[in-house]
Amino acid sequence: MNPLFVFGMKANSISMSESVSYIKNRIKDGTFTQHCVINVAKVVNAQSDLELKESVNSCHIVNIDGMGVVLGARFLGHSVPERVAGVDLFHELLEMSATNQFSVFLLGAKDEVVSTAASKVKALYPGLKVAGYHHGYFWDDEAALVEKVRASGAQLLFVAITSPMKENFINRWRDQLGVTFVMGVGGTFDVVAGKVKRAPQWMQNYGLEWLYRVIQEPGRMWKRYLTTNSKFAWLLIKEKLKRS
Repeated sequence: MNPLFVFGMKANSISMSESVSYIKNRIKDGTFTQHCVINVAKVVNAQSDLELKESVNSCHIVNIDGMGVVLGARFLGHSVPERVAGVDLFHELLEMSATNQFSVFLLGAKDEVVSTAASKVKALYPGLKVAGYHHGYFWDDEAALVEKVRASGAQLLFVAITSPMKENFINRWRDQLGVTFVMGVGGTFDVVAGKVKRAPQWMQNYGLEWLYRVIQEPGRMWKRYLTTNSKFAWLLIKEKLKRS
């Protein structure tokens, strides 16, 4: 799968269905797959965070989650079929796992959140094998947590920890986790558990989930989006002028 690069960050120009099919086939073959998604904030932060950039570029498949990156890549002449949101891919992979009898492990968030998320996904996808789950506060003994994941026998691992901690954790322990597929899913467990409400479907369709987050948490989010979006826009303008 040939990737494109957006300001030094790997990305795969594929659809949701293509991503699920690709991941399923690799799991069936027993081929390890490290996955992540990128958005505007991650692209901007990786310009100065070389460890984050290395962790992303070490992945076998990188989906474009942020609509800003989709539009930016198209602006630079890349063909990107659609946005592949991490939370939507998470659900698609759970459904695929239930159908194929793949087992999963949920890692991250607070204990009550991840336990609720585990219960809810088992109800949503009958037959889904949840090999285990664990909260995201394990930094005093990462090795013990990694051994718990390995001992569970899970084939898919979903890591719901903030960026860049999740990308770097996955890349650091990829060879010891014992899973066939691992993916960072950010705040997905909070959404599944009902702690955080996702944007309405029409806002998702138009790539406006960032605006919904600003409306929900204006004091914290407006400055973050203003800063990262402005930096990303400047990167695009400089790159377009250079190519011209």
